[in-house]
Amino acid sequence: MRFLKRSGALALTLAAVLMSSGTRADNASPVGLWKNVDDVSGKPRALIRITESNGTLQGKIEKVFRAPSEDRNPKCEKCEGALKDVPVIGLVILSGLKKDGAEYTAGKILDPDNGKIYSSKIQLTDGGKKLNVRGYIGVSMLGRSQIWDRQE
Repeated sequence: MRFLKRSGALALTLAAVLMSSGTRADNASPVGLWKNVDDVSGKPRALIRITESNGTLQGKIEKVFRAPSEDRNPKCEKCEGALKDVPVIGLVILSGLKKDGAEYTAGKILDPDNGKIYSSKIQLTDGGKKLNVRGYIGVSMLGRSQIWDRQE
């Protein structure tokens, strides 16, 4: 009887360890929900959900943070073609990112504020709690970075 109680406790402990290590393993991937912050004002701008399909990452806007006087359902007014006037919530802004060593590269990022599409790469930092998102034209040196914070 004592053995069964001990083995039951051991199994629970082992399950807890495995589940907690699984949580840490998730931080090794950019898949999840991220908050981007305006690099000028320091205020939250949006929540972006990054998903993976067939080894390629994409990011879609789930929520925007707007001032009370701003439109609650903004549209991509400066986007062109099929994206013109599409609601920003639900808009895919990151696409085509593939793992390349510690980074995900060869992607595209859309800036809904100006409607422009840039080359992009991302890299996890701070143990997977932060995401360095870089958008650029031509070479990575000619661009700008943002740090996104993991939300889940």
